[in-house]
Amino acid sequence: MNALTLGAIAAVITTLSISAVQAETYLREGSQEIDVVDKNGKLFCTRASDGYEMCNGMTKRSDGSWRGKKMKHPDMPRWMSFNGTVVFSDAGLSIKGCAVGMCDSEQWKKK
Repeated sequence: MNALTLGAIAAVITTLSISAVQAETYLREGSQEIDVVDKNGKLFCTRASDGYEMCNGMTKRSDGSWRGKKMKHPDMPRWMSFNGTVVFSDAGLSIKGCAVGMCDSEQWKKK
């Protein structure tokens, strides 16, 4: 193969890889943009303004929800982790986190 053919193949592979992890943007608290992406079967929810990660690689369950034990809340100390659940709908998503018997949930609208 010549260099042009190899370059074309590399461009196609790069394009496919990028589209496979394309983020959708949701609005938290009405204005905070959160990029939500499935990267190789792991869910990440990253605040666009500063890169703060909330979902930390949740995994998809057979019921369609995503769950994980390392969820973070931006208004809580960084050392705290929560058992989290994310459920998607046509309008947005529901995100819930629980620790030591206390839970909090939010609804994020799709931008």
